[in-house]
Amino acid sequence: MSSLFPALTGGSAAQRPALRFGDRALTYGELAAAAGALVPRIGAAGRVAVWATPTLETAVAVVAALLAGVPAVPLNPKSGGSELGHILSDSAPSLVLAAEGDRLPDGLAELERVDVDVDARGSGPAGPAAEPEPAAPALVVYTSGTTGPPKGAVVPRRAIASTLDALADAWQWTGDDVLVHALPLFHVHGLILGILGPLRRGGCVRHLGRFGTEGVARELADGATMLFGVPTMYHRIAETVAGDPGLAEALGRARLLVSGSAALPVHDHERIGAATGRRVVERYGMTETLMITSVRADGEPRAGTVGVPLPGVEVRLVEEDGTVIGGYDADGTPNGAYGAEHVGEIQVRGPNLFTAYLNRPDATAAAHTEDGWFRTGDMAVRDADGYVRIVGRKATDLIKSGGYKIGAGEIENALLEHPEVREAAVTGEPDADLGERIVAWVVPEGPARPGLGAELANHVADRLAPHKRPRAVHFLDSLPRNDMGKIMKRALKHG
Repeated sequence: MSSLFPALTGGSAAQRPALRFGDRALTYGELAAAAGALVPRIGAAGRVAVWATPTLETAVAVVAALLAGVPAVPLNPKSGGSELGHILSDSAPSLVLAAEGDRLPDGLAELERVDVDVDARGSGPAGPAAEPEPAAPALVVYTSGTTGPPKGAVVPRRAIASTLDALADAWQWTGDDVLVHALPLFHVHGLILGILGPLRRGGCVRHLGRFGTEGVARELADGATMLFGVPTMYHRIAETVAGDPGLAEALGRARLLVSGSAALPVHDHERIGAATGRRVVERYGMTETLMITSVRADGEPRAGTVGVPLPGVEVRLVEEDGTVIGGYDADGTPNGAYGAEHVGEIQVRGPNLFTAYLNRPDATAAAHTEDGWFRTGDMAVRDADGYVRIVGRKATDLIKSGGYKIGAGEIENALLEHPEVREAAVTGEPDADLGERIVAWVVPEGPARPGLGAELANHVADRLAPHKRPRAVHFLDSLPRNDMGKIMKRALKHG
């Protein structure tokens, strides 16, 4: 029996609801039996692939793999043939777990297939003879591969346990909470936080299958206490909530609204807050680190920030030359420089980290400093009270203009404060005089009127500083985004 899920031991928890996907549901007793029946089929495997559709079968498959002590490789059902082929050759799974009736692509034809039967009723949760070591691999989660083929981050069991327990502390998350979300189940947000999180607490998760404001309102009105989403989802909520009293009332009842995977625009924060009286909490993490920081449930939900380091996680901001700008004492007290002009890379240490990139010792070494800190590649500044503000990726969002280091994120937030801006992205482009010039890409609320570009540039200069003024403003109908709602800035810079 895996200590990752104490509620699966049965007893009083057996009849508690664990998982619900649409009109299909499992109690903890039923989940333990279904996963336990699968364990003997996979226990001898080196790794197992999971065809990660948003279904009960995916949740049962991953729980079974964790019970068996076998690393699971979640597969995105929307992956193209080339990406899927790379992941399979790199991770070399022994078999693939899928829902009966799922049509799998040809790339999986050579793997043994095991259909997941959620109605199986074995003798209960079986597992390895001994609980695997905390450093034993639990999942191999592939990164987005924006700078090359996806890399498989080996996530150990200790990282899952520590990050979920730290979030429980930050969010006051208990077995009485009922989580609702519609996130994909092949990445950290949807799978580890959104499925394994409630199961570790002994609570319940209701997965919508497909996101819709009606489903969110229905579940929150029916007793759900927490909502997880990405900015695209919260943007749709913000667009709808003022004219939908039922949605506003349901959101107002929620104990916690959490957004992650990308920054939530300030004006969406404000619209949701005004309509519901509830503020959205943001957190920050990566595939390699799981969760790093969060706004706490008992803290101030401040738009544009991702809160403070989670318990047990060490965080510091570092200049390009290795100079440490600031960090946090053991009790979480911030130390060192703070403020908008002190931009540094976030570096992390702690039990929440991955152990390696699968088959990539070179990439693993390059991602860490000599003293063991993981280089996130994300640039941030810190408020005086320790709140972290992400200003962008080191590769695409740190703009060096006129001798200044400028984070694209703070300019984007300033633009989004303007009433005629719906979406905004900021990039740096080569400039003979400045080194790089600041360029804004804006989706306006309506047709862009004459002079709006200059007005927006002045708007930024007035709110931030003259050297942060965009030198060019381009108007678009939409910004290019990936499945997680993150803006693909390389498409803007080279489009």
